[in-house]
Amino acid sequence: MRILIGDDESLIRMDLRDILESEQHEVVGEASNGVEAITMCKELKPDAVLMDVKMPELDGIEAARQIGFNHLAPVVLLTSYSQQDLVTKARESGVYGYLIKPVREEQLTPTLEMARGRFLDDVESRQQMADLEKTLEERKLIQKATGILMDLYKITEDEAYNRIRQLSMKKRDSIASICKLIIQQAASN
Repeated sequence: MRILIGDDESLIRMDLRDILESEQHEVVGEASNGVEAITMCKELKPDAVLMDVKMPELDGIEAARQIGFNHLAPVVLLTSYSQQDLVTKARESGVYGYLIKPVREEQLTPTLEMARGRFLDDVESRQQMADLEKTLEERKLIQKATGILMDLYKITEDEAYNRIRQLSMKKRDSIASICKLIIQQAASN
């Protein structure tokens, strides 16, 4: 995996880099604060972000929230603290994992792999939702356009749909585009 590390302590970044590279991961960048982490995440498009909670300028939780909001990469937070309020804030920010320092090598790769897997599942779910919304919108257009043709030509729903379909093939345009044209034409008359 391509990993971005965000931690304000250079020794911890160096240790994390060593661990990740020994596990055959590529460290694509190192950020020393939350603002840098967000910027680097946008530029480098890592597979995952490993970030400390406590950082200057913008803390890891807020940086994770912004990275998550923009669907850039899954974030696994690192902290020296296991306080419940931090865990709750981390969960609410949309992070995909949470590790307590010092990080144990045997925990790091599985946590990153789980985070990446869940992130990819979320990406797929968002795409399915977008596809469903598009399909629903197209159905509404088809229903409205067939209704217009039914009223205009006193034909059945099947006949109206077949006319739309034939026009779509003739014009080599999508059925939704043809329906939009029919609706626009009807609105202007």
